[in-house]
Amino acid sequence: MASAATQLTTPIQFIKGVGPARSKALSQAGIETVEDLLYYFPRRHLDRTSITDCKDLKRESVVTIVGSVKSCGMRTIRRGKLFQALIEDGTGFLTLTWFNGIGYVKKSIKVGDRLAIHGKVNFYQGFQIVHPEYDKLDIDSEPLSTGSVIPLYPLNQTLRSAGLAHRSLRKFIRNIQNKLVDILDFYTEDFKQNHYLIDRKDALNAIHFAKDVAHLKKAVYRLKFDEHFFLQLGVAIKKETLDKIGTNPLNKTGPYAKLIYDQLAFELTIAQKRVLKGIHDDMKKPVMMNRLLQGDVGSGKTIIAILASAIAVGNKVQVAIMAPTEILAQQHYKVFKKYADIAQIPTAILVGNIKSKERKSILDGLKNGKISIIVGTHALIQKDVEFEKLGLVIVDEQHRFGVLQRGDLVSKGQNPHFLAMTATPIPRTLSITYYGDMDISIIDEMPKNRIPVTTTVVQPTRLSKVYNFIKEEINRGQQCIVVYPLVEETEKSDLAAAVEAHQELSEKIFPKHKVGLIHGRMKKEEKDKVMESFSNNNINILISTTVIEVGIDIPNATIMLVEHAERFGLTQLHQLRGRVGRSTHKSYCILVQRNFTDLGNQRLYIMENTYDGFKIADEDLKMRGPGVFFGIKQSGFFNFKIANLISDGKILREARSASFALIKDDPALQKTENVKIKQHFQKHYQYLLKNISIG
Repeated sequence: MASAATQLTTPIQFIKGVGPARSKALSQAGIETVEDLLYYFPRRHLDRTSITDCKDLKRESVVTIVGSVKSCGMRTIRRGKLFQALIEDGTGFLTLTWFNGIGYVKKSIKVGDRLAIHGKVNFYQGFQIVHPEYDKLDIDSEPLSTGSVIPLYPLNQTLRSAGLAHRSLRKFIRNIQNKLVDILDFYTEDFKQNHYLIDRKDALNAIHFAKDVAHLKKAVYRLKFDEHFFLQLGVAIKKETLDKIGTNPLNKTGPYAKLIYDQLAFELTIAQKRVLKGIHDDMKKPVMMNRLLQGDVGSGKTIIAILASAIAVGNKVQVAIMAPTEILAQQHYKVFKKYADIAQIPTAILVGNIKSKERKSILDGLKNGKISIIVGTHALIQKDVEFEKLGLVIVDEQHRFGVLQRGDLVSKGQNPHFLAMTATPIPRTLSITYYGDMDISIIDEMPKNRIPVTTTVVQPTRLSKVYNFIKEEINRGQQCIVVYPLVEETEKSDLAAAVEAHQELSEKIFPKHKVGLIHGRMKKEEKDKVMESFSNNNINILISTTVIEVGIDIPNATIMLVEHAERFGLTQLHQLRGRVGRSTHKSYCILVQRNFTDLGNQRLYIMENTYDGFKIADEDLKMRGPGVFFGIKQSGFFNFKIANLISDGKILREARSASFALIKDDPALQKTENVKIKQHFQKHYQYLLKNISIG
């Protein structure tokens, strides 16, 4: 047995060489115990065999170089300032260049520093790497002689100021591993063999002290598998629980759905029919449906929601549809009511600033059952909203709501069936994690009458030609939307830019046409008036902030002009593009690029050449990460130490399969061989049961 001083729970300050000052710095980095230090994984590793000499550099090659800083400093160029450092490795020189984040780099890099550099080589007055990844190495140790694989740890300023470097962390970990023999595994030997996993203790040793690259790969696989497995275990437990929640089965198709279906002016696609059948099959079951409906912009999700609602009403229950914004709620209500009126289904809308008399009438109608379908915003979850018999809840763009908000709406019925919808195509690795406890339906087919939108990236010098093209389209009776970015950090200046653009376009560029303006700070009545005018083609060109991203359906709008397009995420650009091309008219999305960066160029190239929302979503996830992808920072949910939702598809699927099989066989994890798994989950991952899907 390990001594008391070398348990996983031992405070880090008791490890030889740490002491109070370093212990405080480590604590600020989240390292408080022996276990925390063992799981403080290197951010990357240096493989001795993969280091390139400066004399062997080639254009466009991606390399790792180890060298010393011979000179560094700021330079002024025509378009601003940059920071450069000259590196020597004994065989030649390499220039490192930074255009952004200069302040941090300037403070971080000094003459004499020994760096491990990674990046793509290009040539401009000599070989250089622009914005390289880099790690500071211990100057008094030669990395090429310390073994074939050298771990490089995340070292922030707090750790460095406490005298902590890569070498000192390796020393602390070596001191621990020499004494700590009791790192127990939570998997059985059979489980490890079935999933090709090395022992936990071996993996924790190799991630810090791998004897070769093959050994390191096995360690990384095992530790990534662990994180994915326990995350998916939480998903599996949640799904197992939800799949057992009893509810009122909605067996009948009913007369209302048939009335609406027979009056459709179009034929449902094969994908729509398949998805509708899957939803109805779920609603027939005596357990609560928990399904996500994914469909690209314009794929026809709304009509599926309407038909599902009509089926529910045909089973004598009420339906609640919750949207994230008033504009989207109004849009849904307009479409729902159009079809509900065909079948004479009483339908209403409930939003925040509705008049008290009208609100009371709606609340009474919901409570006594006279209103069958209610569309609204988060106003639906207020305490005084009561239903006679809520049987189906539909939430649109549900990632924009908190888990508790979604749960509050569901709690207003006796375990009503739940359907979430999103027009944001979600990469598979993300959907089976964030929505892994839900059954997923995908509309992967566009309506036959939809013509793909032509997307073009232009520079400001071409805008005069663009404006002439817009005039031609307007003269043919079409409409145009011009969007300006609106981000929190610069809200006032961006809003001012939209207002100024409205003035310039209406007075100088399009004086003979009607130019409107809509933005988030306008009162609801003002927005409604503008949108109604645009819908009736009384406004030819609509200047907007990103309030237009969802909720507008103007088939006559054929041009989307996005200013400062490089500032938008890919998914958001795709959503904006979806505001046009909603009819049989040929439509265009014009992306104006005013700032040129590698990332911006890459993003706009993808938009110009790809219309598949799922491919765009995959690329967006790679560029921005899961938290930003959803427009939220998931506190704790995606805080992996080594796993990666973007690149770990194969490991994730293996871990998911293993966790779901385990819960199917032993739902409560009561079997002897699963006790350690249960204990580890309860210690580190219990919070997941609150963080996944509907709550």
